[in-house]
Amino acid sequence: MELKEAKEKFIAAWGAFGTQWGINRTMAQIHALLLISEEPLSSEEIMNQLNISRGNVNMNVRELLSWGIVHKVLKLGERKEFFTAEKDIYKTAIQIMKERRKRELVPVLDLLADLEEVQIENDASGHFKMVMSEIYSFGQNTNKMLDKMVKADEHWFTGSLMKFLVKR
Repeated sequence: MELKEAKEKFIAAWGAFGTQWGINRTMAQIHALLLISEEPLSSEEIMNQLNISRGNVNMNVRELLSWGIVHKVLKLGERKEFFTAEKDIYKTAIQIMKERRKRELVPVLDLLADLEEVQIENDASGHFKMVMSEIYSFGQNTNKMLDKMVKADEHWFTGSLMKFLVKR
């Protein structure tokens, strides 16, 4: 298989995986392209290589920047902006974990905390309150675990993960 074909296959697969991770296909494809590119790329280069519009590139790159997994790179003498993906896959995974926690888990925990404080009318058995409390407790434990993973040393994390996987 030629390098060009292998890159295209990876970009297509990463794009398909991205939709299962909760991001759009184009955003995942841009991330894949930047991940495998040795040099930072301009919006035009991304447009040309992925055959997508400037607006699509700009919107998705902006979102990848907000996730903290893509960075702007300044080149002396160039007016264009260039972009690169974080190449350390461990840092990328941790950053995605932090962002997903912030965007998905924390808002749910805030809602559940609010519901725990509210007096619920017509819940004589307390079933609703009990279920909310159990979900909140699970969410808090998940949040604590994610916090430890984010703060953990890379070697501890991969070692622990490997031990977990080997036991299965």
